[in-house]
This record gives sequence, C-alpha cells and structure tokens, in this order.
Amino acid sequence: MNAKSRSTLLPARHGPRAILAVVGTLGLVAPQAGAQTTPAQVVRGPVATYWLSADTVSGFGAMGAGGGMGIGGMLGMLAGRAPAPVRTLDLRLGSSQSASGAPEAAHLIPPGMSMGPQLPLVTPEPTRASTEPTERTLPKGIDEQPKGRMLIYWGCGEKVGPGQPVVIDFSKIGPGQPMPNLTSRSVRGPRGPSFGQSRSYGAWPNERDRQTVPAQASLRGEHQIKGNYSPDIRFAVEQHDFMPPVELSTSRQPAGTQQMSWRPVGGATGYFMSAVGAGSADGGGTVDIVMWTSSAVQETGGALADYVQPAEVSRLIRERVVLPPDRTECMLPAEVVKSMPAGLLSFIAYGDELNVSHPPRPADPKVPWDIQWSVKLRLKSSTSQMLGEGMAGLMGGAGGGGRAPAGAPAAGSAPPTPAGSTPPSDGAPPPASQAPANPSDAVEQGLREGARVLRGLFNR
Repeated sequence: MNAKSRSTLLPARHGPRAILAVVGTLGLVAPQAGAQTTPAQVVRGPVATYWLSADTVSGFGAMGAGGGMGIGGMLGMLAGRAPAPVRTLDLRLGSSQSASGAPEAAHLIPPGMSMGPQLPLVTPEPTRASTEPTERTLPKGIDEQPKGRMLIYWGCGEKVGPGQPVVIDFSKIGPGQPMPNLTSRSVRGPRGPSFGQSRSYGAWPNERDRQTVPAQASLRGEHQIKGNYSPDIRFAVEQHDFMPPVELSTSRQPAGTQQMSWRPVGGATGYFMSAVGAGSADGGGTVDIVMWTSSAVQETGGALADYVQPAEVSRLIRERVVLPPDRTECMLPAEVVKSMPAGLLSFIAYGDELNVSHPPRPADPKVPWDIQWSVKLRLKSSTSQMLGEGMAGLMGGAGGGGRAPAGAPAAGSAPPTPAGSTPPSDGAPPPASQAPANPSDAVEQGLREGARVLRGLFNR
C-alpha cells in the first residue's frame, strides 16, 4: 500500500480519538457532562422597598410643582420673570407583609430637610373602577375623529436631517387603521412601589401632609423608616442631594434657528430636550402639531421625560439619544422654528442614584441572600419655558420686535392650555365643516386636537 493510501486510511482506523484530539486542541470540545459550574446565588426579597424621588423644578413647571400661581406669580410672568425654582420629593414604601392593624408608617428625616421630625407615609383609600363596558372605534383617549396633522422632528443643528418631518394625518386614525409607528426607545429599570402592586403601601405627599420642600432643604444625614407592615429601614445619605436648578437660555438667530444654551448642571449624567407646539402651514385651515426632541436619531422621547438610571443614560448617550453631560448648547433647526411659532420646551438633567440593601450581599455565592429591605434615591433637575416670542409674545406684546406667536391669547387672558392637559369645558373645536376664522384659531384648535391625540397614542 502506498503512502497516499496509508494516510487516507489512518483517520478511519483511529477516527474517534484522532478527531477528538484535534478538535480539543482547537478548543471546540464542549464541556464534559458533569463538569462543575458555579451555582447562581439564591436571592430572596426584598421584604420592603423604599423609593425617594427628588426633583429640582424651574421654569413653568415650578408653578405646578409648588411655586404657586398667585397674583405675584402672574405679574412676574408678565414682566418676564420666571418662577423661583422649587424642590419636590416623592416617597413610596411597598412591602410584602401585611399591617398589624391599620397601616401606619413614617419617614424620620434628618434636621437638614427643615420639614419637622418626620413625614407620614399614608396608605391611599382604594377606589372602585367603573365596570361598564365601553364601545370604542377610535384609539383610547380619542372620542371623536381628530383633525389636522402632527409633524415630528429631531436633532440639533441649523437644518433638520433626512427623512424629516415624519407626518401623521390625524384624519386617517380611525377604525381599521394601524397606529402610527412612532419611534420611542424603551428604558430598562426596576419598577418602584405602587399602590395595588404591593401587599402594603404608603406614600408622601398625601392628604395628611402636603407641605412644600424648603428651598434650603438637604437630604444628607441619617434616615429611618418605621411602620407596622415593614422591617425598620435605616440608611445614611452622604454624597447625594437635590441637584442645582437648570439655567437655560434661548435666543432667536438671524438664520431662523433658535439657540439654546445652559450651564452644566452639577451631578448630571446626561441631558434631554423636547418641544411641542402648533402652527398653521397655510395660514388658515391646516393645523399642525409639531414635536421635536434633541435626539440625533428619531425618538419621540415618551419614556425619557422622567428619571432614568445612570446605566441607561450611558447607553442612550452611546446611541446618540441623550446628550452627554459636558454638552452645553443645542440649535433648534430653522424648519422646526418656522413650523412651531409657539411652543413649550422641556429640559431634563438626569442625576445619579443611591442604592442601599440590607443585609449586604454575602460574598459566598452558596449562601442565599435574603434581602430585608432596599432603598433607591433618584435625582433629576428639570425646567420648561416658552419658545418663540416668549411670554411677551404670548400676551400680545411687541417686545423683541417680532410678531406674537399664532394662537396667542389677548392681553389679560390665561395662557394657552399645554398639550397633554385637559382643555377648558367650553373650548370645543369648531365643527368639521367650519374652518378656523384666523391663524390664531387654527393653532388653538391644533393644540386641543394634539392634546387628545397624544393622550390616545401614549396612553392606549
């Protein structure tokens, strides 16, 4: 037998061992059955979960967050002065244990909060939901066929990018019509305590205590939560505290853009902006609701207007959705400014988190981790302000030399209802056969339509 024949027959004679030896050398052999692997640590609990959410609110948002809207506030707005920033705090305790008697819990706070010795965590009264079936042919939140359009833009710069705007015709949203494909990224993160999801639950503020958070309040110090349905919770806050207010300024540029700049917010992990407004494309009957976000890629921002944990903020920065913390300016494109002569800009600075669990996690993975309680402190700072001619324009003034934004109310009347809020009971849109009398009416009608459609799209 020649050498060629012998080399061909050798694998057949020594096949299994030879093949396994070669494959094993290449690292392709699967682990042998019965090979030892590190077992996953058993984690149980927590019995109780406590969340503290601290926000520093400035701009128009400060009025609804505790800044008040008295005569002084109204006069200040008319004079171009924004309300003073306010600090807000939301406390929620959830437990898997039942209360021994009527549920009672309280948060014993450090002296630096200047809010007394403790804040009561009250269990809400259950409400009975209506069981009557509702026949619906339009999306949830939309009770009659809407009119007009929605224009969606995104990105900072002098000009908008390709594929913009995305146009949604409200009249085509109806029975048998698919919902528009609005791009909005999901944000990963744990769900906090909520009434109805925990066996026992308490929250602040509540009907027993609604005091405002003082401007000088500090979260730093020793905290304790005591109740008859959860283990005692003790933790210290050392580095984390209320974030500084956002200092945001806007200015109209000769090229038709709007420059937005801000001071770096201490402790911020990233920034996100969104704007919503209205315009009249043809100066009369066609009403456009305009949405814009600072994301470099298409994003409606539905999940980004609240707290976002730092790891998710870092991911969204890499995906060019959230602006990095060293960014201090953004240009609103000229096309957006032209389409939205009046609008509301929202800005959020995401903050860091404090996460504490008790007892600490055992180093030995073979030892189960039975968590008695966990605490999460979340931080953010937010602001909102008018785009376009600002308050002077909205009130019909001529400050700045520009025309008043379409849809501006007459002097002495209330400012327009922001998109997403409940319109006045007497503010029904004109019948479908009746065109708006002027551009102001068109924009006002558009804001009402947009509010109804947005509720239907995002709360369905």
